[in-house]
Amino acid sequence: MKKLIYTLAFFATLFLSCEKALDEPAQGVVSGDDLNTPENIDKMVIAAYSALGNDHYTSPYSSMWPYGSVRGGDTYKGGDGPGDLSEFHLFETFSLNRPDNALIDQVWFRLYVGVGRANDALRRIDAMSATDYPNKVQRQGELRFLRGHFYFLLKILFKYVPFIDQNTPKADYPTISNRALSNDALWTKIADDFRAAVAALPVDQADKGRVNKNAAKAYLAKVLLYQAYTQSENNAVTGIDASKLNEVNALCDEIIASGKFSLSIDFANNFLATFDNSPESIFAIQYSKDDGTPKGRLDYGHALNYPMNQEYGCCGFNIPSHDLINAFKTGSNGLPLFSTYNNNDAAASLDFQSSSFDPRLDHTVARPGAPYKYKSTFLFQRSWSRAPAIYDAFASMKEAVLPDDPSFQKVPPFIGSSKNWEIIRYSDILLWKAEALIELGRPLEAVPLINQVRNRANLSRNLLKTAAGSPTSNYNVQMYQPGVNCDWIPDFARQALRFERRLEFATEGYHFFDLVRWGIASQTMNAYFTLEKSRVSHLSDARFTLGRDEYFPIPLNQINFSGGIYKQNNGW
Repeated sequence: MKKLIYTLAFFATLFLSCEKALDEPAQGVVSGDDLNTPENIDKMVIAAYSALGNDHYTSPYSSMWPYGSVRGGDTYKGGDGPGDLSEFHLFETFSLNRPDNALIDQVWFRLYVGVGRANDALRRIDAMSATDYPNKVQRQGELRFLRGHFYFLLKILFKYVPFIDQNTPKADYPTISNRALSNDALWTKIADDFRAAVAALPVDQADKGRVNKNAAKAYLAKVLLYQAYTQSENNAVTGIDASKLNEVNALCDEIIASGKFSLSIDFANNFLATFDNSPESIFAIQYSKDDGTPKGRLDYGHALNYPMNQEYGCCGFNIPSHDLINAFKTGSNGLPLFSTYNNNDAAASLDFQSSSFDPRLDHTVARPGAPYKYKSTFLFQRSWSRAPAIYDAFASMKEAVLPDDPSFQKVPPFIGSSKNWEIIRYSDILLWKAEALIELGRPLEAVPLINQVRNRANLSRNLLKTAAGSPTSNYNVQMYQPGVNCDWIPDFARQALRFERRLEFATEGYHFFDLVRWGIASQTMNAYFTLEKSRVSHLSDARFTLGRDEYFPIPLNQINFSGGIYKQNNGW
């Protein structure tokens, strides 16, 4: 009996001790309430920023190259063939794509992680007073900007997505349909985030990576430009909202008048780490290395896009198409060849002397026998290509750095760098304003804006030389002179603007979304496929379906997770 009493007493003491221990905070665990301090909320804002560059090479979104360049005809998927990252091959051919494509689901998920981080931080900041958290208004502006960015990407990829903000109770998430808002209303919600950011953000920030008032104005202009092209349910452009275009024009004027931005002297500067955060940079993803982490915070979104030579080693994706290479041709008047640039295939002949070219060709495309990334003794070789019999022997250069560049970092078998990646730069502002003016019936006012961009391209030859000092290609770029070398009627002006955007931002990931915005994706892509199928066999099944392929399908996984609340996009 005595032994039993002692035993019970022992277990009672043990139970009370355990109960007391369970009352103590767990080690290494932070509760939600612990985060509600100015110091910790600032860290949560940084976590939201970090979502900008949290790409995986299978679902990049800092660079939109698989979705905007491959799908827009600027580049072929590349790699070792259609079966290498076959999900991207489905993007490229359109006709083979499916709602159960796992990488469509993955990019949806990763973008909503960014939205969630912004919402979590906003919810906590909103509950604090400005007295307790002096940075309250500014940080709210930063988070509204970041959330707007992630929603913008979701919008141009999927058209209809559920909009969830910091005021949405988590219990309501399962009840919110991706069709709760119309196409136009969803654009307005995204624009509202950038309007709030414009109001809250300072003109300058001490930290280079933090967004500011002009970056918010620029992104607002971008959203409004997309919203201005009204769309039907089947994705057809049904009109252009002049009031939106007037606001785009005004916002661009404010950015230009700020005096804080200018075109870089050389086009190359936008793609060299030495010139990160230059006066042309308005909003860029910031990367780092040697920052106390094992490999640094590197650009993994482009990890696949380097050649296969020993200095790099992987993986040969995002290969410039013949169509893009030929698009850089100019006529004897130094202007683009809008409808005849494909008459002779310079990409097949590798003859870049008989015809003349825009210098931006050799800032964008690596080709056999030409200097790679401005190093005259480092010549790109056909043997550097991974699958030349399928995708031919070229490479995209804007995202790349030289192997001896301080920003370079090998992460075997992949490649990373700490070079910034530009999301909005000053040439965007000039061309957005030009586009707005043309569509507002003021095409002559667009001429000097387009010519600023062309003049910079013309002057960007200094680094484009062989070891002997001669130009890499035969360059000839002239300015548009209405009534002298062109008839600047509205249709011609529109074509000039659209061509200029393609050349300026080639391989950077947005060309396809321009085509959708303008309502010409179907005609452009099917014309592209008709010709490119005679050049490369991997496009044999490619076909763009009008009214469907302007957007990805809503991922089947997401429809299933929603219990059927999410509705599929038109045509899928």
